[in-house]
Amino acid sequence: MADETRLERRLDRMLARAATPRGAGVVIATATTSMTVAAGLLMRVVDHDNFPSFGSGLWWAVQTVTTVGYGDDVPTNASGQLLATLVMLLGIGFLTVITAAITSTFVSRSRQTPPEADMPTAEQWRQMNERLERIEAAVTR
Repeated sequence: MADETRLERRLDRMLARAATPRGAGVVIATATTSMTVAAGLLMRVVDHDNFPSFGSGLWWAVQTVTTVGYGDDVPTNASGQLLATLVMLLGIGFLTVITAAITSTFVSRSRQTPPEADMPTAEQWRQMNERLERIEAAVTR
């Protein structure tokens, strides 16, 4: 794909880092944290009457991204409600897509590794059998 956008290249790099469970956790945590902090800051700017501090905007963002929504802080103007809608959709959609992409990577990797790769070879079975026979002989003496 020659005309890849910069966003697509960044997403490809991010998914490449998520090749391990630990990397996947870091990617998901980074995406969630970034989105939450940005939403809290934006809400403070967009609806400064209801969110007089960055802390109150951040508290609202945490509630919204996690879909807890206590209802103690809610945007009342149209721009705040629009931002809230975007945060809810991104929180559900974007993180779901990232999680699904990482999961599909793990599934495709597991399909590439043949199950026989974990099975002992005939020689290993023979060695284990001999070892068990020696153990049995030592125990029965």
